[in-house]
Amino acid sequence: MAAVPEQGESGKGKPFKLLGILDVENIPCARDSILYGSFGSVVAGLGHFLLTSRIRRSCDVGVGGFILVTLGCWFPCRYNHAKQRIQERIAREGIKNQILYESTHLDPQRKQISSSSSSN
Repeated sequence: MAAVPEQGESGKGKPFKLLGILDVENIPCARDSILYGSFGSVVAGLGHFLLTSRIRRSCDVGVGGFILVTLGCWFPCRYNHAKQRIQERIAREGIKNQILYESTHLDPQRKQISSSSSSN
């Protein structure tokens, strides 16, 4: 039988930390990067072993594959995440300004409408 958490407790236990420092659950892109890196490690190491039958070198290739694939997934994902956060912040500020200046003399849309109607 599973233990049901009481009202004061949260439903989740401790967050999963990789090597005690990388909180995989809360850091964006960490989970996918680690999973893809692990898969890349297995593929690179096993592929090298099947081609050469050298165990130690295959382990080295596996570790290198893990590092390359993990970093290759981590940096583009973090870049896209940062770009998305910047776009969200700009949109949030634009919506806030639209709400603030709507129907006032500072409204940019009102100025455009009044200038186009006066020129006709």
